[in-house]
Amino acid sequence: MTEPGTEVSLREYGPAVSVPLSAEAGRALAASGILQNATPDPGRIGHWLLRAGSRVGAVRTPGGPVVRIMPKTPVSRLFFLLGFSLDPARAWRDSREGTVDTGAYDDVVPALAHAVERQIDGALRRGVLQGYQEVEESALVVRGRLREAEQIRRHFGRTPPVEIVYDAYTADTAENRILRAATERLLRLPDVPGPVRRRLAHQRVRLADAQPLVRGQELPRWQPSRLNSRYQSALRLAEAVLRGTSPEHRPGGTGPLTVDGFLFDMNQLFEDFVTVALDEALREHGLTARMQDVHHLDAAGLVRLRPDLVVRTRDGRTPLAVADAKYKVEKGDGLLNADLYQALTYATVLGLREAHLVYAAGRRPERFHEVRGTAAGPDGRRMRIYQHSLDLSSDPARLLASLTHIAARLAESSPHPRS
Repeated sequence: MTEPGTEVSLREYGPAVSVPLSAEAGRALAASGILQNATPDPGRIGHWLLRAGSRVGAVRTPGGPVVRIMPKTPVSRLFFLLGFSLDPARAWRDSREGTVDTGAYDDVVPALAHAVERQIDGALRRGVLQGYQEVEESALVVRGRLREAEQIRRHFGRTPPVEIVYDAYTADTAENRILRAATERLLRLPDVPGPVRRRLAHQRVRLADAQPLVRGQELPRWQPSRLNSRYQSALRLAEAVLRGTSPEHRPGGTGPLTVDGFLFDMNQLFEDFVTVALDEALREHGLTARMQDVHHLDAAGLVRLRPDLVVRTRDGRTPLAVADAKYKVEKGDGLLNADLYQALTYATVLGLREAHLVYAAGRRPERFHEVRGTAAGPDGRRMRIYQHSLDLSSDPARLLASLTHIAARLAESSPHPRS
């Protein structure tokens, strides 16, 4: 059996690896859903076949190994996609690699821990943000306002304590709670380098006046403002740690076993990046975009459709084009026909002349298919389905230029004659 503390390295969508695992640890991994496949190896007793899918990062199973999943995309580029998705205005102005500082680390978890710690350090450089919070408590003296209903209910006819409510100027704010929670989350992860771990522990001390978050509860809400502007980049990255991860999986039937770790879903990250970038570029054309817009295939409204992005006129009333992001390689051998059928369905339901598929890689930057049996528009063209391919290995400026070109294509679209 694999001893606790040992490591297994997998590659995103790579071949399955036979690993010695206890039945308990293997079942925990299989039930967690973090791998594409985790099954007993029929050829080797006590071994499990592990194959990674779209999730990258590191997880740890009590009693089992640390499973590290390496991305196909360079880590620096992965964090550019993340940084753009979280803060497009800043990244659009500055498309260099440095929008999220990952240091010299080329693994996901070390790079993430370094990036979050650097962002938090920058946010706290001018001191810990404080704000007014409403406090309700029992006290021996009156401070603030008397809570009359509570006073009567709890202490009717008695002398102090009194039930009061007042506004306290404190560091226990939503912003500081989120930063503290992200710091503590990272300190529990495998693969965090020693120097980064020490700096994270220092940041936790600086945020000690913020109350810890209760696991399982929603994150506290915060509103961007002039006062918390220096916190905003750190907050967006911290929320990505707390919300957009695979923090703890408690698979059914495995008792107290948990799978603890951090994982990016590359499917979701690519979709977020493409739709946010297209939305930003479409604004230059005076158009609006709706992400995950809900529509229905049938008149009864039983079959729901949710295209990644629907382009609309400035007033938002008329759909012009539809786009879907696909974290896969565009091929010309018919293997991705299902994507074309999906795009055709979107265009038909929305009454559009075009649909667009955006792939993470492909043989050609752009190609299209003209759909037989569809009515021709004023330009004599039938309905078209475009397939666009990005090159995630290219530099950020070129990657954004490719999406600007796709946005221009979307902006040229017009409704189908029948609509």
